[in-house]
Amino acid sequence: MSVPLKHGERPGAALPAAPAALRSHVAALLQSCTPGHALPGAFFTDEALYAVEMQHIFGRHWLFLATEAEIPEAGDYRTYQIGPWPVFLLRRDDGSIGGFHNTCRHRGSRILQQDSGVAGVTLMCPYHRWTYAQDGRVIGCGATGEQAAEQHALRSLHVRQLAGLIFVCLADSPPDDFDDMAARMTPYIAPHGLTHAKVAKQVDIIEHGNWKITIENNRECFHCEGHPELLCSLFDFFGEIDEARMDAEERATYRRYLAASAESEALWSRHGLPWRAIEELHGRPTAFRTERLALDGAGESMTPDTRAASKRLLGDLTEARLGTLHFHTQPNAWYHFLADHALTFATLPLERGRTLVRSTWLVHADAEEGRDYDLENLTRVWNATNRQDAAFVAETQRGASSPAYIPGPIGNNEYMVAMFHAWYEERLRAELGL
Repeated sequence: MSVPLKHGERPGAALPAAPAALRSHVAALLQSCTPGHALPGAFFTDEALYAVEMQHIFGRHWLFLATEAEIPEAGDYRTYQIGPWPVFLLRRDDGSIGGFHNTCRHRGSRILQQDSGVAGVTLMCPYHRWTYAQDGRVIGCGATGEQAAEQHALRSLHVRQLAGLIFVCLADSPPDDFDDMAARMTPYIAPHGLTHAKVAKQVDIIEHGNWKITIENNRECFHCEGHPELLCSLFDFFGEIDEARMDAEERATYRRYLAASAESEALWSRHGLPWRAIEELHGRPTAFRTERLALDGAGESMTPDTRAASKRLLGDLTEARLGTLHFHTQPNAWYHFLADHALTFATLPLERGRTLVRSTWLVHADAEEGRDYDLENLTRVWNATNRQDAAFVAETQRGASSPAYIPGPIGNNEYMVAMFHAWYEERLRAELGL
């Protein structure tokens, strides 16, 4: 019998090396990729590859789960399913945030079984009534008769915060470059005041596609003609831009974009807001990208009329016309920070062909619905966009699963898809020793 973990002790055993046959299988799949082209269909259908991704991508890297505003008070908790792992976040009585595997150390039942709620001073598994302190220690074994002090504590997660965003890592030894990302991103995000924000709305959509299709779909705007609501405010100019190939309408929009960008850069500079792009979507474990962008129209928000949805601006911001700060983190999230509200998108694989996309709208903690903002107006654009994206993902999964599918080229304005592929291959090769 193994020796129980002491309080605060983390499991020390590393993940077992992947079997040689599995490593060869993944290596062959990576070898089948054509540079500059989409991933072959097997990347979205192969169950063995999906299991490897769960262990070596989602099981080893920093993942965005929530904002601090989602568990604002002591005792608040949220539960999550990350591939095969049920986990939870808990705001402890001292204000700190803990993350744990949601697996009872007696028979394995989930301890917290609702999506969210308020825990007491202790956590009790409803199956055999084992109880745990907020730091994960077993403090009671119900009627089963064991000595609590001799039992394994709950397995904890590494938890880090970035200007109100909560990240976790399931690995015993997480990537050590999170601090670098946090130091560089905090000046961009902190002015938007997420630590003094509240959740206005949260919507979950199950996309019937592989998680990589969800991420690829987000990383390009080649399909954005299918998002008419989004294009009211978003300029669709990414990657290499060739004005000579534009028609008259596109050229007029591009020149409007250039003028709006110049005006916005001057405004951002006056307000001391960093805006230059950081492109590090590959070449490191905790890969990310950010850029502050001008918006079309009034330039204030991602709303149907491009004006601010909330009269109460985030943080201490005093100017509504600040465009949008884009932020992407590999492998599972993207974010939009505006003057009046913020949006976070967490992508969590449930099965090989089912992916949860959780969208959360945040407003200033003092903003009041009906007085400062109209909820339908706040959420209309991205609710429509998310429904459209879910349809795109489902149809891509169906088509790419066909034996007749041959991957097509990745265009210049899809360069972030190519960066995602580069990161994905880098991490698989590094984790598997390929």
